[in-house]
Amino acid sequence: MPARSYDENPFIVIWEVTRACALKCLHCRAQAQYSPDPRELTFEEGKRLIDQIYEMDNPLFVFTGGDPLMRKDLFQLTEYAVKKGLRVSMTPSATPRVTKEAIRRAKEVGLSRWAFSVDGPTAEVHDRFRGTAGSFELTRKALGYLNELGIPIQINTTISRYNVNQLEEMAKWVEEWNAVLWSVFFLVPTGRGKTEDMISPRQHEEVFAWLYHKSKTVPFDIKSTAAQHYRRVVLQNKAADKKTSMINYEATLKDGTINQIGGMGRAPKGVNDGNGFVFISHTGDVYPSGLLPIPCGNIRETGLAEIYRHSPVFQALRNPDLYKGKCGVCEYRFVCGGSRARAYATTGDYMESEPYCVYEPKAK
Repeated sequence: MPARSYDENPFIVIWEVTRACALKCLHCRAQAQYSPDPRELTFEEGKRLIDQIYEMDNPLFVFTGGDPLMRKDLFQLTEYAVKKGLRVSMTPSATPRVTKEAIRRAKEVGLSRWAFSVDGPTAEVHDRFRGTAGSFELTRKALGYLNELGIPIQINTTISRYNVNQLEEMAKWVEEWNAVLWSVFFLVPTGRGKTEDMISPRQHEEVFAWLYHKSKTVPFDIKSTAAQHYRRVVLQNKAADKKTSMINYEATLKDGTINQIGGMGRAPKGVNDGNGFVFISHTGDVYPSGLLPIPCGNIRETGLAEIYRHSPVFQALRNPDLYKGKCGVCEYRFVCGGSRARAYATTGDYMESEPYCVYEPKAK
């Protein structure tokens, strides 16, 4: 894919269709609740939102929650989005609602991929993280249904101090379930997420190196979330491996282009909070991401494109030259930029430096 500017349109849009969820995960950024919020966007409002999303150059579109399956009109919304022409994925919670019939229905309406969270290779680790006994077995059952019905699987894993020493076992687990993508999240202390549950800056660097080398041997793609500095590690390793010419390497640093390097996913340019990424809450509030809880408008009052393109917060986030501290002078700022969400969660300033990066810029 050619490089594209994210000033006008995002690469990915995530809509939190509900905050209702039967689980109580330790890291839940939404602090999900057991019952739907009566203020949720209606079906008609959801369709209008889908129309607006499609008009923004047809980005990737994800239904999330809470648990999307707690929304009664989910499949009608999915069908509407698919018929519109959007590429739709979903991240449901592993609960008894995930039946073979529900998965078959989703396939019939054209859902392109399911993503399930697996935060440990055993029930002991996973269920503790998810706050619900039996979640691990329900996840295994759901993955079996997806394999049986031939639906591509994405597995999401949040790295924390509870599972950082079990990544090798997790990688084997992902392969055994024939996943096409392993999306590795790095904890941001927002919502129920706590700073004490995070791994250290040095551990981040060690996991990044492990992910890069693992990405060259496994049959599935690996991408990271809330770990923008993984891109820097990939570029450093690519240069060291002499698989990227220095000419291309320098060009990459200059224009921010990402070319499928080291399993970083399919974004043609480094996506970050508010830069290629936009999140809509269950009540229509628009945020730079679900992990950066700064409301920039509401779609009930202002169009999504207007908010994304003209909000001062979004505009600042799309200008890496405005970043503070070492992120502002780092030679990798256009492909990395650090997690703006983690900077905000730990310092209160979304333009501050990524606090869990050990790299010292050459220009510092």
